[in-house]
Amino acid sequence: MDTAMRERLQAHKDWIAEELDICVSFWLKNGMDRVNGGVYTCLDRTGERYSTDKSVWMQGRCAWMFANLCSRYGVREEWLQASKSCLDFMEAHCINREAGSRMYFTVTAEGRPLRQRRYCFSEGFYAIANAEYYGVTGETEYLERARATYELIYQLNNGLIKDPAGLGPKTIPETRSGRALADPMIYLNITSVLRRVDKDPGHQELYAGRARECVDTIFRYHYKPHLKCTLESVAMDGTPELEYTAGRVVNPGHDIECSWFLMEAANYAQDEEIRKTAIEIFDWAFEAGWDKEYGGLLYFIDCLGKPTEAYEHDMKLWWPHDETLIASMMIFRDTGDVAYLEKFEQTLDYCKKHFSDREYGEWYGYLRRDGLPTMPSTKGSTFKGPFHLPRMLSMVDGMLAELLEKG
Repeated sequence: MDTAMRERLQAHKDWIAEELDICVSFWLKNGMDRVNGGVYTCLDRTGERYSTDKSVWMQGRCAWMFANLCSRYGVREEWLQASKSCLDFMEAHCINREAGSRMYFTVTAEGRPLRQRRYCFSEGFYAIANAEYYGVTGETEYLERARATYELIYQLNNGLIKDPAGLGPKTIPETRSGRALADPMIYLNITSVLRRVDKDPGHQELYAGRARECVDTIFRYHYKPHLKCTLESVAMDGTPELEYTAGRVVNPGHDIECSWFLMEAANYAQDEEIRKTAIEIFDWAFEAGWDKEYGGLLYFIDCLGKPTEAYEHDMKLWWPHDETLIASMMIFRDTGDVAYLEKFEQTLDYCKKHFSDREYGEWYGYLRRDGLPTMPSTKGSTFKGPFHLPRMLSMVDGMLAELLEKG
């Protein structure tokens, strides 16, 4: 590595590390509920709460994130306490014990249930949170929770049991049924976390098999080379259903997130074909999703260039840009192709200009197409908390450190 490249990467690492510290401090100061436990995520630009309802996704994501910071940087008591606060809150309030331990979607500040959804994502974030906490503390009860929930999600995703919550599919199955990309890609990520911390040989074999299933499902059903995209929804046999809008939806940020989940699987399996396809998925999503007029990644696009139904389709959200930064840096780290460092820098420049807020900390969550924050601007919501941004910052910090150490 020449001096110019070293200085280039070091400058990125310095900015990323500083931003990570600002982000973590923002959530520790403003988000943690010192009375009821858990985390509030509906925060305005300055960190003031605008709603006390709590997202169960965010309890799990926050618990995972702070435990993961301990794993990456060493245990800090305030991080470990934040993680355990969210874990304890979920255990006490967010599990519907009468419905097969399915989890709620939102609860009140005190933990009274508000809403349950058919999706298994609350359970997924609960699983990775418990697994990561076990990885830091070695307390086996958290690993047992993670394993049990991991199996529950598998059975639900594959129709091996009837949903004990009694919530049916989104559409009437006799009329239309299909597959969602989110199911195998999120399960692949959950698998990645569990196999990293759970060293039991029997479970390692299980995780390897489940990862292969997820990769196969994504490639067999959702990956569409003739359309140069990865579709969010397809028929059960993988047929693209292009005659209606939901069948043509591409979420570029989702595809890019999926690409780095696949790259992690490729590294684990030492499979260059998986890596090659994952990079192709990234390339298609970046090319189709990048706004050529205003910059930034569009939220939804139609694979045939037709109108989309989602009102927010041309907005710029924080998390697709976080995923782009992770994926582009991962490809650069693993291949050495400078074109991906340039894509990383292109995205980072946009984020510095439009998302980052050094005055109050954290990133704006939601921008208009022209890059201005929606008004009034927010730093958190039911869907935005201490997860995508600090995950990106810590992962990119780590990858840059690897590159600089290799020289």
